[in-house]
Amino acid sequence: MATLEAKIDPYIMKRAFLFAVGTGLVLGLCAQSILLTSARLFDGEEMHKNWTVIIEGERITYAGPTGRLPAVTIDSVIDLGNATLMPGMIEAHGHLLLYPYNEMPWNDQVLKEAQSLRAIRGAEMARRTLLAGYTSLRDLGSEGAGYADVAIRQSIEMGIINGPRMLVAGRAIVATGSYGPKGYAPEFDVPLGAEAADGQDLVKVVRDQIGKGADVIKVYADYRWGINGEAMPTFSTEELTLIVQTAASSGRKVVAHASTTEGMRRATLAGVSSIEHGSEGTPDVFRLMKARGVAFCPTLAATDAITQYRGWKKGVETEPAEILQKRQMFRNAMEAGVTLLAGGDVGVFPHGENAREPELMVAYGLPALAVLRSVTSVNATFLGFDELGKIENGYLADIIAVEGDPLENIEALKKVVLVIKGGKRYR
Repeated sequence: MATLEAKIDPYIMKRAFLFAVGTGLVLGLCAQSILLTSARLFDGEEMHKNWTVIIEGERITYAGPTGRLPAVTIDSVIDLGNATLMPGMIEAHGHLLLYPYNEMPWNDQVLKEAQSLRAIRGAEMARRTLLAGYTSLRDLGSEGAGYADVAIRQSIEMGIINGPRMLVAGRAIVATGSYGPKGYAPEFDVPLGAEAADGQDLVKVVRDQIGKGADVIKVYADYRWGINGEAMPTFSTEELTLIVQTAASSGRKVVAHASTTEGMRRATLAGVSSIEHGSEGTPDVFRLMKARGVAFCPTLAATDAITQYRGWKKGVETEPAEILQKRQMFRNAMEAGVTLLAGGDVGVFPHGENAREPELMVAYGLPALAVLRSVTSVNATFLGFDELGKIENGYLADIIAVEGDPLENIEALKKVVLVIKGGKRYR
């Protein structure tokens, strides 16, 4: 062990680090004190140079200039060189129980795969998510797998498997006749990817989902059930309000899938906490969301992936209408000043590649610093993770390191070299 005063001797740091790695002490030492240093540190709000972090147990006990280190006993030192230390990233929209549609169509995942198989796969996807630097995840629907997302969350909390901290929605709520799988003879009762309910029955369904472990309620405010298969609103504003009021009495938020302008408008007026996707979002509807305090999760990466599955050769062909529409929608949201959450709808594309979303947020015009805030402190504040999203004294030690400087190249978020969750090192 070494006692640190005003500054660190680089030679001692290197020797201590090599000793820790060589003896296997670095991994899993949640009860000891660890010192982390790197070329730069993003604290959840701003980027700093020559900062150091000290972790004791599961919490951060120092985060500040290296030259002002307190006198403290350190058990292990990790010098990350030119890497950037930052809070563990937070995924605002994921589906651990789905995997890419170009590997298996959504209908087949829902109808042909056992829930037990999907749960086992979901546990592995949770591990991949954590190793990709995402230490927290809002999972927005089991997509036909019942409450397997609740089981995965519980397994992580009990230490049975490794994965991020989770908020789960269980079975999303859909209007009768609107959701899939579809295309089957009417005499067959086909299992759905969500739970159908209408009118006053919505009260019972919301309460039942809460009782079975849902942390958040997800509702489909619109879906592809128009006469030509186009997206159209599903629930009335009154029905959506009933869902919000019922969930609120338990302290839970409601999140709305909405891609149409009218679906977004109704959900906003009903008081949902966030809207997901928003492909047809207009300046007016985003201004309404801003005025009502409704956050927005654009899921840019999902649209990008699905468009490629349908044949678009990204980087070779010009951007198709779907991508151009998404770009304009995102500009509308930025100009309106709505709270932007970083969530890509991962599961539509591979788990562990969550950083596609912040990369596209930059490509579509949001400054890199705002994107880093979105995927850390903004998401944490919105999701109620009061002790996460920042590297600050007293906060839980969910800390990662990425190669290089993500302010200069956001793709650095894909190059994770260190993952610590609750003071325990996983990578």
